[in-house]
Amino acid sequence: MRAMRKIIITTILSMTIFIGFGQDENTEAELSQNVRGTIVDKVTQSPLPGASIKIIDSDPLIGTTTNVNGQFLLKDIAIGRISLKVSYIGYESIFINQLQVTSGKEVVLDLELQESIEQLSEVTVKAKQNPQNASNDLALVSARGFDMEETNRYAGARNDPARMAQNFAGVSGANDSRNDIIIRGNSPSGVLWRLEGIDIPNPNHFGALGTTGGPVSILNNNLLAKSDFMTSAFPAEYGNATAGVFDLKMRKGNSFKREHIFQVGFNGFELGTEGPIGKEGGASYLLNYRYSTLALMDDVGLSPGTGNAVPFYQDFSAKVDVPTEKLGKFSLFAIAGKSNIDLLGSETDSTETDLYSEVSQNIYNSAKMGVVGLSNTQYYNEDAYGIISLSADYTYTGNIVDSLSTENRNPQPFYRSNYGLTKYRAQYHFHQKINAKNNYVAGFNYDVLSFNLQDSIYRAASDDFRELRDEQGVSGLAQGFFQWQLRLSEKLEATAGLHYQYFAFNGAQQLEPRLGVNYQMNNRNSLKLGYGLHSQLQAMPIYFLESERNGDKIRTNENLDFTKSHHFVAGFNHQFNKNFKLRTEAYYQHLYDVAVERNSSSFSMLNAGADFGVPDVDSLVNTGIGHNYGLELTLEKSFSNNYYFLVTASIFESKYQGSDEEWRNTAFNSEYVFNGLFGREFELGSKNRVLALDIKSTYAGGQYVTPIDLAASRQAKEAVYDTKNAYSMKNPDYFRTDFKISFRMNSKQLTHEWALDIQNVFNTQNLFRRIYNPVTEEIVRNNQLGIYPIPQYRLTF
Repeated sequence: MRAMRKIIITTILSMTIFIGFGQDENTEAELSQNVRGTIVDKVTQSPLPGASIKIIDSDPLIGTTTNVNGQFLLKDIAIGRISLKVSYIGYESIFINQLQVTSGKEVVLDLELQESIEQLSEVTVKAKQNPQNASNDLALVSARGFDMEETNRYAGARNDPARMAQNFAGVSGANDSRNDIIIRGNSPSGVLWRLEGIDIPNPNHFGALGTTGGPVSILNNNLLAKSDFMTSAFPAEYGNATAGVFDLKMRKGNSFKREHIFQVGFNGFELGTEGPIGKEGGASYLLNYRYSTLALMDDVGLSPGTGNAVPFYQDFSAKVDVPTEKLGKFSLFAIAGKSNIDLLGSETDSTETDLYSEVSQNIYNSAKMGVVGLSNTQYYNEDAYGIISLSADYTYTGNIVDSLSTENRNPQPFYRSNYGLTKYRAQYHFHQKINAKNNYVAGFNYDVLSFNLQDSIYRAASDDFRELRDEQGVSGLAQGFFQWQLRLSEKLEATAGLHYQYFAFNGAQQLEPRLGVNYQMNNRNSLKLGYGLHSQLQAMPIYFLESERNGDKIRTNENLDFTKSHHFVAGFNHQFNKNFKLRTEAYYQHLYDVAVERNSSSFSMLNAGADFGVPDVDSLVNTGIGHNYGLELTLEKSFSNNYYFLVTASIFESKYQGSDEEWRNTAFNSEYVFNGLFGREFELGSKNRVLALDIKSTYAGGQYVTPIDLAASRQAKEAVYDTKNAYSMKNPDYFRTDFKISFRMNSKQLTHEWALDIQNVFNTQNLFRRIYNPVTEEIVRNNQLGIYPIPQYRLTF
């Protein structure tokens, strides 16, 4: 009945929006919009004047050429979907298929062309652009590009890049409560987030220091340009990560016209604006603000899985671009978010889905995150440019935890924490194109790490708090890289590079070789090989955990080294046609110098990230190992002829050894993941009204967990885990289907978009976790999110 009430309420709200905006006298009129953009050399970023842009199959032919600044404008293009051919003499042509044109917002494209090795005329150069290819040309294996439309389109993605990426081969979600991504059996903590070329901290609300995920993303997909996602053997410019990379780009604001957006949905009430600063075609701004709507959803019976707790959050994003004639291009960007929630076990309702509360604790959580960066791009000549970047970011998490008495449920102090980390970065990247076959990138960055870490645990016997950490200080992380790209022929290209890291706190350092090869066998088939040595620091709180010995406080983890990982990848791609592609990859990953306990135990930092925080374990040493290996398959038809589909299959193993030298499953070894997505658009009478249906199904193996020792738990009056049999119990398999229906309506200078995303449409009862209830003294099953409808409305104008 509760699930049905959710559907009824959401449908009424959504249809009210739909009906309210569904009638417009202009919906049958012939509507049009401008398509504009810039075209540059892919390596040097120099403008390409005279490049040709044509709309395929237009009659009469519609096209134009770029001006001296590489800019172009296609005026008054009929709304709907169009395909473009972009060409330039001596360069490889590219095709942009099924570009969506709406009446509410101009289409602004930033396009890059690759110089042809053969230097032939444009008409003889074979186009080989693929919309799923990474923007970073140095990422030859285990890399994929994605754009804003994908994060909007997929059912269940919640406009979140991380949840969208969970549909890709080799990737899975940890659970329904968060957007953590597990890449090839690795901990989510091994993922690097990069925005506008700057490494950033966890960009999620309610995220903990040292983790990479959270329930709600701070990143706003309405502001993202085409970005890259990498799952293995990534290029030398990326460091301090062992699992994968999100390399995100923010789009520029429209420098010719002011445009606005209003949106309401799962991620909040949202207002955004963009436009030119000063004269048209020059500087531009992009601003966006969101405020939580989950309190409103909770009021109408749509709990997001937080039981009686209501999360509050807000975030802000901005970008300003200023080109100059003599000083190069300046770019300023910022994102910030704050959140808080009270998870009260004393008010837990057993009839509500609750993925976050502990029945034996009251938890008061707050978090803040912010990043600001300024970059200057200098063009030294037609073949070389450099980017200087300065940035600062701040992360804070605070927790007050009270334990609840099993007799009277009165709260007692248990744990307090305040973690703050500020990072200041200076960075320089230099790009040089030697000729059509050779180019290289080199760079250096230094992070000043200012930390304030305090936490303590209550001791009832002495009625005081014992400090676990109380550290304030400054350290640094230096990174440098060099990467070469060699295009031996139109069929064969290779990249080779080195990455270096130095951690000033304890002197740890590492040199990491990287290699990638791509062989285009013919127009349809290609082979790819990749290798990389990757290393990553431990989460900052780990280094400062204090232990007492003979009455003295010592830091037993301060000399920990990087965790290191060898990545080996081989892939084969087959292109059935320009829209239909098969990709397969096999990989092996060997992890070593993993932090484990000095004394014999099953503990390993490879399992960190399986929950909300960083484990408080002292006396760690770098003697652990692990390995991941598997096979992946992707069958994908990009959007064309009004439909798309994506099928991915991943079969893998993820194992580790603790200091007891026994091989065990990692917390992320679900062994197999299968995804199927399909979507179709229907024109309702005209191109002004479009209905879209999207469906997604996921079937995955259950993760391994450590069993609860029931007898010991009853005696201790709290959960006691059988660590000698760590990660030996496999959870049931996971199955979930999401269904999304959306409607887009264009009217004069306005575009309305309405959507209803029904997550877990079959209300499948997937296991989230087993917990020990000290009140009933039994092990209780806690399920994941049931059926959850999410309405959304977007207006662009």
